[in-house]
Amino acid sequence: MPLIRNSSFVPPRFFSNGHVQSMFPLLFRKVRGVRYKRERMITPDKDFIDLDWIHRDGETVALLLHGLEGHTYRPYMLGMAKAMQRLGIAVASMNFRGCSGTPNRLLKSYHHGSTDDLDSVITHILNTTTYEKIILIGFSLGGNVILKYLGEKPYANHSAIISAIAISTPCDLASCAGKLAEPSNALYMKRFLKLLHKKVKAKMTTLPGLINDIGYDKIKTFKDFDDRYTAPIHGFTGAEDYWAKCASKQFLSSITIPSLLLNAKNDPFLTEKCCPWEIAQNSPHLFFEHPHSGGHVGFISFNKEKLYWHEQRTLSFIQEHFAESLSY
Repeated sequence: MPLIRNSSFVPPRFFSNGHVQSMFPLLFRKVRGVRYKRERMITPDKDFIDLDWIHRDGETVALLLHGLEGHTYRPYMLGMAKAMQRLGIAVASMNFRGCSGTPNRLLKSYHHGSTDDLDSVITHILNTTTYEKIILIGFSLGGNVILKYLGEKPYANHSAIISAIAISTPCDLASCAGKLAEPSNALYMKRFLKLLHKKVKAKMTTLPGLINDIGYDKIKTFKDFDDRYTAPIHGFTGAEDYWAKCASKQFLSSITIPSLLLNAKNDPFLTEKCCPWEIAQNSPHLFFEHPHSGGHVGFISFNKEKLYWHEQRTLSFIQEHFAESLSY
């Protein structure tokens, strides 16, 4: 019964608001001391994924996945990479297709169900490096991809994956799309659609005639965007079909490795449907923690280590379950 009802997170004074928790790190957090080495991995369909590495001796690597329209240099990715450095293990930060600063080659992009690309990256790591143990850590969309991957078929979990941590994860996509369409979240929605528009325009340049942005100004919600772009490009019948098939909540009960799902109660992106209390209560592997505060990938903490609370919590979860088995 791995329910964690009494979370240890207490926000700093004046930082308890979910919107403040969500926006402050994006606007003001600076993470220093992380130096990546980039590797371009060619995918089975002849596209590419850019991986940013911090290599270390040892058997273990943490594979980090960012959120929607993120990349490996977002503060939350750098912060977690720095936390893994403190633990002394290697880091592979994955840029989803088209998110590394260079447009990908195909019309296909990434989305909440992109477990095929995650599987390709895991296989690549195991085939080309000496790392034998993998910890998966994902944020928002990246968290959903990880949880879906761990619980779905036909993917047989690599025995190398020893643990997973999913932070601020919209495991019920339909309800989260509805919540982000609310007026109180208009600022986030506008920002996401602006960033996604840039991706559409980039593909218009590299793949002329295959995609266009005529009437893009009429797109106001994720339903509008997913109906027009995500669903038809990736083989779904519409936004609802995409959300239903790619939401990780339906796969949680099939997870077979220690996995922490960390969602804040005041996350402006998530709904109560992203709180799988019953599933976690009946699972020996899914740990669900639901702090009262934290926002969306926020969990702000000011300390001499300069680590946010979710980074410290990730370290403690890994050490609690694998301190004796990890090779640093």
